[in-house]
Amino acid sequence: MANVPPPSDPWTYSLRLPNDPRAARISRATLRAVLSSHGMAELTDTAELLTCELVTNAVRHSDGPAQLRIRHLCANRLRVSIWDTNPTIPAPFDAPPSPLDRFTALTEAAANLDATSGRGLLIVRLCADNWGGYPLADDLFGINGKLLWFELTPQQNAYEIAA
Repeated sequence: MANVPPPSDPWTYSLRLPNDPRAARISRATLRAVLSSHGMAELTDTAELLTCELVTNAVRHSDGPAQLRIRHLCANRLRVSIWDTNPTIPAPFDAPPSPLDRFTALTEAAANLDATSGRGLLIVRLCADNWGGYPLADDLFGINGKLLWFELTPQQNAYEIAA
């Protein structure tokens, strides 16, 4: 039997994605396998939804490849990030979230109940514990574009908090 690292050890997985509509499905399958393997399956549904939204945006709004990065941070916090070649960071991901952002996002959702597209980043804002974006300028390796990310933390129930 292989040695499995303790859950507290950090880990990172990366997946290069072509600019292809199937990229979202491949990302979901990869994410599901990673979270299941690391005992974070309770985050799967939300993480899949938000990852799919960001990957779909990367495919729609850039003309090059994208990259999915799945990271375990301290205290079982999960960060998923998507890099793509389009340097434009959509609002409000171009600034840190404000303390009232969830309320603002709920207000936006209520005002656009009939919208049939363009709500992916709104879903991320409503469901993620934290989110953001930043530009990537040309560097030594020629990487440019933007990186959008979100974080999720497992929810603790009252029994776990009391223990």
